Amino acid sequence: MPYNLSPSKIALLKDCPQCFWLYMKKNIKRPCGVFPSLPSGMDAILKNHFDSFRDKGKLPPELVQEKIEAKLFNNVELLREWRNNRKGIRWTDPVGNVLMGAVDNILEKDGKLIVLDYKTRGFPLKEDTAEHYQDQLDLYNFLLRKNGYDTEDYAYLLFYYPTEVNESGDVIFETELVKMKISIKNAERIFTEAIAVLESEMPSPSENCEYCKWKESAL
Repeated sequence: MPYNLSPSKIALLKDCPQCFWLYMKKNIKRPCGVFPSLPSGMDAILKNHFDSFRDKGKLPPELVQEKIEAKLFNNVELLREWRNNRKGIRWTDPVGNVLMGAVDNILEKDGKLIVLDYKTRGFPLKEDTAEHYQDQLDLYNFLLRKNGYDTEDYAYLLFYYPTEVNESGDVIFETELVKMKISIKNAERIFTEAIAVLESEMPSPSENCEYCKWKESAL
């Protein structure tokens, strides 16, 4: 049977193959608590912030200070579709498996597209922070190329994290832009691996999966 995959679902495979298999094959999801609303709120605000500069034909100061030589993608209707979590950028493989991803924003340089993804966190970046998003960026570029778009061989992660609260009570955020080299081969590999896992018997859990450990102890 065909499967519908996304970068977030494939990230679950990397975290624990058994949790991924149970979710995709049996619709058994990990237990979850209250979902924090701050990240989604920040996401909406940042998109509006960037859109306001795009409509003026400018880059926001976060990118100007980094001397980015590109412009914001100005196809408003297409970007709206690519941002939509129910539509996104889609590709269907020859047997009907679907890969879909919803981007935050797109830059354009000399006719090539560059993925720009926003991240909010509570603290400054660690040495390996950006590496955790490599697969996500690779899959976004894979999707764009499968849809006939040329992309640069890199993407950007723009991190926002709070540094202080001023006397007026405003929270001050610092930004850090990270340029990430992308790999289409890695995207192809993890997509193929995800399909192979789903077409096999239930895999063993990850040794570090606390959900599977809890499940085993509860049986």
